[in-house]
Amino acid sequence: MEVILSAPRGFCAGVVRAIEVVEICLERYGAPVYVKHQIVHNPYVVTELERKGAITVESVKEIPPGSMVVFSAHGSAPEDFEQAKNRNLRVIDAVCPLVTRVHNEAKKYHREGKKVLLVGHKGHQEVIGTMGQVEMTLIGDDSVSDLPDWDADTEVAVLTQTTLSVGDTAESIGAITDRFPKALVRNDICYATTNRQSAVMEMAGLVDLVLVIGAVNSSNCNRLREVAEDQGVPSYLING
Repeated sequence: MEVILSAPRGFCAGVVRAIEVVEICLERYGAPVYVKHQIVHNPYVVTELERKGAITVESVKEIPPGSMVVFSAHGSAPEDFEQAKNRNLRVIDAVCPLVTRVHNEAKKYHREGKKVLLVGHKGHQEVIGTMGQVEMTLIGDDSVSDLPDWDADTEVAVLTQTTLSVGDTAESIGAITDRFPKALVRNDICYATTNRQSAVMEMAGLVDLVLVIGAVNSSNCNRLREVAEDQGVPSYLING
């Protein structure tokens, strides 16, 4: 049996940076260091950091006043920072810079009076953080049946979650621009996501089976599995 390793693969720069932030905090300030949401969607990384003294929580309200907290790479809503301030928490934000760019775009277009559409997965932490920045409407990357009933000439800005399927997102954006021809589109899928999906597409023609090693709650890993399946190759997401 021949095994082919996709390239590029592994953690992106934003993930590596977030992990290093928690490790540096543990070294400099000592345990415990609280982490709001899994720092990255990888159970082995989370478990190893917890072994060193990190404590993962889903709500700022779970963190004792005065504690050190790191916000995850996926980004956080403004209300999380406000709650942290009220609890006198020391906050270090490990958000990926590319996610911060999406947040800044959302605020910019909202200030300009545009309606903001976000293409993404409902309930994903990145989407929760982005939607907390300003008023916007979420559109699923695999369904555009829920497009808002605005006039066709409405000034619309389209943003995307950074870890979506390149192909599905292109279809969604196409449907949006058909409905709103003047829409300003910012395809925010990050380069690491795009490169890894392209690598799987190229590899799919050479193999009989694709195995994606990663967490079931990882958007990137699920998209890689879907990309392989779209090429007609059986694909499975395995976690260890």
